[in-house]
Amino acid sequence: MLVPFLIMLREGLEAALIVGIVAGYLSHSGRGAWMPAVWTGIFLAVALALFAGAGLQLASAEFPQRTQELFEAIVGFTAVAILTSMVLWMRKAARSLKAELQGSIDAALSGSRARGLALVGLVFFAVAREGLESVFFLLAIFQQSPGASGPLGALLGILVSGLLGWAIYAGGVRLDLARFFRWTGVFILVVAAGLLAGSMRHLHEAGVWNALQATVFDLSRALPVDSLLGSVLSGLFGYLADPTVGEVLAYVAYLTVALVLFLKPATPAPGRARPAAALR
Repeated sequence: MLVPFLIMLREGLEAALIVGIVAGYLSHSGRGAWMPAVWTGIFLAVALALFAGAGLQLASAEFPQRTQELFEAIVGFTAVAILTSMVLWMRKAARSLKAELQGSIDAALSGSRARGLALVGLVFFAVAREGLESVFFLLAIFQQSPGASGPLGALLGILVSGLLGWAIYAGGVRLDLARFFRWTGVFILVVAAGLLAGSMRHLHEAGVWNALQATVFDLSRALPVDSLLGSVLSGLFGYLADPTVGEVLAYVAYLTVALVLFLKPATPAPGRARPAAALR
Protein backbone atom coordinates (compact mmCIF):
# COMPACT_ATOMS: atom_id res chain seq x y z
CA MET A 1 0.00 0.00 0.00
CA LEU A 2 2.80 2.42 0.87
CA VAL A 3 4.60 2.08 -2.47
CA PRO A 4 1.55 2.82 -4.69
CA PHE A 5 0.60 5.65 -2.33
CA LEU A 6 3.99 7.38 -2.53
CA ILE A 7 4.33 6.88 -6.29
CA MET A 8 0.85 8.19 -7.03
CA LEU A 9 1.43 11.06 -4.59
CA ARG A 10 4.45 12.10 -6.62
CA GLU A 11 2.85 11.47 -10.03
CA GLY A 12 -0.35 13.20 -8.99
CA LEU A 13 1.50 16.17 -7.55
CA GLU A 14 3.49 16.56 -10.78
CA ALA A 15 0.25 16.60 -12.78
CA ALA A 16 -1.38 18.97 -10.26
CA LEU A 17 1.56 21.37 -10.47
CA ILE A 18 1.37 21.40 -14.27
CA VAL A 19 -2.36 22.11 -14.19
CA GLY A 20 -1.82 24.72 -11.47
CA ILE A 21 0.83 26.53 -13.52
CA VAL A 22 -1.45 26.54 -16.58
CA ALA A 23 -4.52 27.67 -14.61
CA GLY A 24 -2.58 30.35 -12.72
CA TYR A 25 -1.00 31.76 -15.86
CA LEU A 26 -4.35 31.89 -17.67
CA SER A 27 -5.92 33.68 -14.70
CA HIS A 28 -3.08 36.19 -14.23
CA SER A 29 -2.89 36.97 -17.94
CA GLY A 30 -6.61 37.69 -18.20
CA ARG A 31 -7.43 34.53 -20.15
CA GLY A 32 -9.42 32.66 -17.52
CA ALA A 33 -12.22 32.06 -20.04
CA TRP A 34 -10.03 29.32 -21.55
CA MET A 35 -10.25 27.14 -18.40
CA PRO A 36 -12.92 24.81 -19.93
CA ALA A 37 -10.29 23.80 -22.48
CA VAL A 38 -7.94 22.91 -19.60
CA TRP A 39 -10.57 20.71 -17.94
CA THR A 40 -11.31 19.05 -21.28
CA GLY A 41 -7.63 18.17 -21.70
CA ILE A 42 -7.49 16.75 -18.17
CA PHE A 43 -10.63 14.65 -18.71
CA LEU A 44 -9.32 13.20 -22.00
CA ALA A 45 -5.93 12.39 -20.43
CA VAL A 46 -7.50 10.59 -17.46
CA ALA A 47 -9.83 8.67 -19.80
CA LEU A 48 -6.86 7.57 -21.94
CA ALA A 49 -4.95 6.31 -18.88
CA LEU A 50 -7.98 4.39 -17.58
CA PHE A 51 -8.73 2.80 -20.96
CA ALA A 52 -5.07 1.85 -21.45
CA GLY A 53 -4.85 0.25 -18.01
CA ALA A 54 -8.13 -1.63 -18.39
CA GLY A 55 -7.20 -2.81 -21.89
CA LEU A 56 -3.82 -4.15 -20.82
CA GLN A 57 -5.30 -5.87 -17.76
CA LEU A 58 -8.10 -7.52 -19.75
CA ALA A 59 -5.73 -8.64 -22.50
CA SER A 60 -3.31 -10.23 -20.02
CA ALA A 61 -6.11 -12.24 -18.40
CA GLU A 62 -6.54 -14.27 -21.60
CA PHE A 63 -2.88 -15.31 -21.90
CA PRO A 64 -1.63 -18.84 -21.13
CA GLN A 65 0.78 -19.17 -18.19
CA ARG A 66 4.08 -18.71 -20.03
CA THR A 67 2.73 -15.83 -22.10
CA GLN A 68 1.38 -14.28 -18.90
CA GLU A 69 4.85 -14.45 -17.33
CA LEU A 70 6.38 -12.88 -20.44
CA PHE A 71 3.74 -10.13 -20.43
CA GLU A 72 4.44 -9.36 -16.78
CA ALA A 73 8.18 -9.20 -17.53
CA ILE A 74 7.57 -6.77 -20.42
CA VAL A 75 5.29 -4.60 -18.27
CA GLY A 76 7.93 -4.59 -15.52
CA PHE A 77 10.76 -3.62 -17.87
CA THR A 78 8.57 -0.90 -19.40
CA ALA A 79 7.71 0.43 -15.94
CA VAL A 80 11.40 0.54 -14.99
CA ALA A 81 12.27 2.43 -18.18
CA ILE A 82 9.41 4.91 -17.73
CA LEU A 83 10.07 5.49 -14.03
CA THR A 84 13.79 6.03 -14.64
CA SER A 85 13.25 8.44 -17.52
CA MET A 86 10.58 10.30 -15.55
CA VAL A 87 12.82 10.78 -12.50
CA LEU A 88 15.82 11.89 -14.58
CA TRP A 89 13.65 14.14 -16.78
CA MET A 90 12.07 15.85 -13.77
CA ARG A 91 15.53 16.45 -12.31
CA LYS A 92 16.46 18.50 -15.37
CA ALA A 93 13.12 19.93 -16.48
CA ALA A 94 11.83 21.17 -13.12
CA ARG A 95 14.10 24.23 -13.28
CA SER A 96 12.52 25.51 -16.48
CA LEU A 97 9.11 23.81 -16.45
CA LYS A 98 7.12 26.89 -15.49
CA ALA A 99 8.67 29.09 -18.18
CA GLU A 100 8.29 26.38 -20.83
CA LEU A 101 4.63 25.84 -20.00
CA GLN A 102 3.89 29.55 -20.10
CA GLY A 103 5.63 29.84 -23.45
CA SER A 104 3.62 26.89 -24.77
CA ILE A 105 0.38 28.51 -23.59
CA ASP A 106 1.26 31.76 -25.36
CA ALA A 107 2.04 29.83 -28.54
CA ALA A 108 -1.18 27.81 -28.32
CA LEU A 109 -3.35 30.90 -27.89
CA SER A 110 -1.53 33.15 -30.36
CA GLY A 111 -3.01 31.58 -33.51
CA SER A 112 -6.23 32.82 -35.06
CA ARG A 113 -7.74 29.35 -35.43
CA ALA A 114 -8.23 26.32 -33.22
CA ARG A 115 -6.77 28.06 -30.19
CA GLY A 116 -8.98 26.08 -27.83
CA LEU A 117 -7.95 22.82 -29.50
CA ALA A 118 -4.27 23.74 -29.14
CA LEU A 119 -4.72 24.43 -25.42
CA VAL A 120 -6.64 21.17 -24.96
CA GLY A 121 -3.77 19.34 -26.68
CA LEU A 122 -1.16 21.04 -24.49
CA VAL A 123 -2.87 20.02 -21.24
CA PHE A 124 -3.80 16.58 -22.59
CA PHE A 125 -0.24 15.60 -23.48
CA ALA A 126 1.19 17.02 -20.24
CA VAL A 127 -1.27 15.14 -18.02
CA ALA A 128 -1.48 11.99 -20.19
CA ARG A 129 2.27 11.46 -19.82
CA GLU A 130 1.88 11.30 -16.05
CA GLY A 131 -1.18 9.06 -16.37
CA LEU A 132 0.44 6.51 -18.69
CA GLU A 133 3.55 6.40 -16.50
CA SER A 134 1.28 5.58 -13.58
CA VAL A 135 -0.57 2.87 -15.52
CA PHE A 136 2.57 0.87 -16.30
CA PHE A 137 3.93 1.28 -12.80
CA LEU A 138 0.70 0.20 -11.12
CA LEU A 139 0.29 -2.79 -13.44
CA ALA A 140 3.80 -3.95 -12.55
CA ILE A 141 3.21 -3.45 -8.82
CA PHE A 142 -0.24 -5.09 -8.79
CA GLN A 143 1.09 -8.12 -10.68
CA GLN A 144 3.88 -8.64 -8.14
CA SER A 145 1.74 -7.77 -5.08
CA PRO A 146 -1.91 -8.71 -5.71
CA GLY A 147 -4.60 -7.63 -3.27
CA ALA A 148 -6.80 -4.67 -2.42
CA SER A 149 -4.16 -2.68 -0.52
CA GLY A 150 -2.32 -1.62 -3.69
CA PRO A 151 -5.31 0.01 -5.46
CA LEU A 152 -6.38 1.61 -2.17
CA GLY A 153 -2.91 3.09 -1.64
CA ALA A 154 -2.86 4.42 -5.22
CA LEU A 155 -6.28 6.03 -4.78
CA LEU A 156 -5.22 7.68 -1.52
CA GLY A 157 -2.06 8.98 -3.19
CA ILE A 158 -4.09 10.58 -5.98
CA LEU A 159 -6.51 12.17 -3.51
CA VAL A 160 -3.74 13.58 -1.30
CA SER A 161 -1.78 14.88 -4.31
CA GLY A 162 -4.91 16.61 -5.61
CA LEU A 163 -5.48 18.30 -2.26
CA LEU A 164 -1.83 19.35 -2.01
CA GLY A 165 -1.86 20.67 -5.57
CA TRP A 166 -4.96 22.75 -4.87
CA ALA A 167 -3.49 24.05 -1.58
CA ILE A 168 -0.24 25.07 -3.33
CA TYR A 169 -2.20 26.79 -6.12
CA ALA A 170 -4.40 28.61 -3.58
CA GLY A 171 -1.31 29.71 -1.63
CA GLY A 172 -2.24 27.97 1.60
CA VAL A 173 0.65 25.47 1.59
CA ARG A 174 4.30 25.98 0.71
CA LEU A 175 6.42 22.86 0.19
CA ASP A 176 10.10 22.51 -0.51
CA LEU A 177 9.30 20.84 -3.84
CA ALA A 178 12.95 20.51 -4.83
CA ARG A 179 13.60 18.38 -1.74
CA PHE A 180 10.30 16.50 -2.15
CA PHE A 181 11.08 15.45 -5.71
CA ARG A 182 14.68 14.61 -4.81
CA TRP A 183 13.83 12.17 -2.03
CA THR A 184 10.83 10.64 -3.79
CA GLY A 185 13.09 10.25 -6.83
CA VAL A 186 15.53 8.17 -4.78
CA PHE A 187 12.64 6.09 -3.47
CA ILE A 188 11.29 5.50 -6.99
CA LEU A 189 14.70 4.32 -8.20
CA VAL A 190 14.88 1.78 -5.34
CA VAL A 191 11.39 0.55 -6.26
CA ALA A 192 12.39 0.37 -9.93
CA ALA A 193 15.41 -1.78 -9.03
CA GLY A 194 13.07 -4.23 -7.29
CA LEU A 195 10.74 -4.24 -10.32
CA LEU A 196 13.73 -5.00 -12.54
CA ALA A 197 14.78 -7.98 -10.42
CA GLY A 198 11.20 -9.26 -10.34
CA SER A 199 10.91 -8.89 -14.11
CA MET A 200 14.06 -10.96 -14.53
CA ARG A 201 12.32 -13.74 -12.56
CA HIS A 202 9.21 -13.50 -14.76
CA LEU A 203 11.46 -13.71 -17.81
CA HIS A 204 13.00 -16.92 -16.48
CA GLU A 205 9.59 -18.40 -15.66
CA ALA A 206 8.52 -17.63 -19.23
CA GLY A 207 11.45 -19.71 -20.46
CA VAL A 208 13.20 -16.77 -22.13
CA TRP A 209 16.10 -16.16 -19.70
CA ASN A 210 17.89 -19.14 -18.16
CA ALA A 211 21.38 -17.81 -17.41
CA LEU A 212 22.78 -16.88 -13.98
CA GLN A 213 20.12 -18.90 -12.13
CA ALA A 214 22.26 -20.01 -9.18
CA THR A 215 20.61 -19.00 -5.89
CA VAL A 216 22.62 -16.44 -3.90
CA PHE A 217 20.84 -17.15 -0.60
CA ASP A 218 17.52 -18.65 0.49
CA LEU A 219 15.50 -17.06 3.31
CA SER A 220 12.21 -18.72 2.33
CA ARG A 221 11.81 -20.30 5.77
CA ALA A 222 13.23 -17.49 7.90
CA LEU A 223 11.61 -14.57 6.03
CA PRO A 224 9.11 -15.66 3.37
CA VAL A 225 7.84 -13.05 0.93
CA ASP A 226 4.22 -13.66 1.94
CA SER A 227 4.92 -12.83 5.62
CA LEU A 228 4.10 -9.36 6.95
CA LEU A 229 7.72 -8.16 7.03
CA GLY A 230 8.50 -9.92 3.76
CA SER A 231 5.56 -8.20 2.06
CA VAL A 232 6.71 -4.80 3.32
CA LEU A 233 10.30 -5.40 2.18
CA SER A 234 9.08 -6.74 -1.15
CA GLY A 235 6.93 -3.68 -1.77
CA LEU A 236 9.55 -1.15 -0.67
CA PHE A 237 12.80 -2.71 -1.86
CA GLY A 238 11.84 -5.56 -4.19
CA TYR A 239 12.87 -8.20 -1.63
CA LEU A 240 13.10 -11.76 -2.93
CA ALA A 241 13.55 -14.62 -0.45
CA ASP A 242 15.71 -16.64 -2.86
CA PRO A 243 17.29 -14.25 -5.38
CA THR A 244 19.42 -15.59 -8.21
CA VAL A 245 22.78 -14.26 -9.34
CA GLY A 246 21.17 -12.57 -12.36
CA GLU A 247 18.53 -10.85 -10.24
CA VAL A 248 21.08 -9.55 -7.72
CA LEU A 249 23.40 -8.31 -10.48
CA ALA A 250 20.52 -6.54 -12.24
CA TYR A 251 19.36 -4.93 -8.97
CA VAL A 252 22.79 -3.71 -7.88
CA ALA A 253 23.96 -2.58 -11.33
CA TYR A 254 20.76 -0.66 -12.07
CA LEU A 255 20.56 1.02 -8.68
CA THR A 256 24.24 2.04 -8.75
CA VAL A 257 24.05 3.63 -12.21
CA ALA A 258 20.64 5.25 -11.64
CA LEU A 259 21.57 6.80 -8.29
CA VAL A 260 24.85 8.16 -9.65
CA LEU A 261 23.02 9.81 -12.56
CA PHE A 262 20.25 11.15 -10.34
CA LEU A 263 22.33 12.42 -7.40
CA LYS A 264 25.24 13.98 -9.28
CA PRO A 265 25.24 17.79 -8.98
CA ALA A 266 23.63 19.61 -11.87
CA THR A 267 26.13 21.61 -13.91
CA PRO A 268 24.82 25.08 -14.80
CA ALA A 269 25.28 26.22 -18.39
CA PRO A 270 28.40 28.39 -18.96
CA GLY A 271 27.77 32.09 -18.62
CA ARG A 272 24.39 31.70 -16.93
CA ALA A 273 23.42 32.36 -13.35
CA ARG A 274 22.50 29.38 -11.27
CA PRO A 275 18.69 29.00 -11.37
CA ALA A 276 16.55 29.07 -8.28
CA ALA A 277 15.22 25.92 -6.63
CA ALA A 278 12.83 24.00 -8.81
CA LEU A 279 9.11 24.88 -8.72
CA ARG A 280 9.22 26.53 -5.36
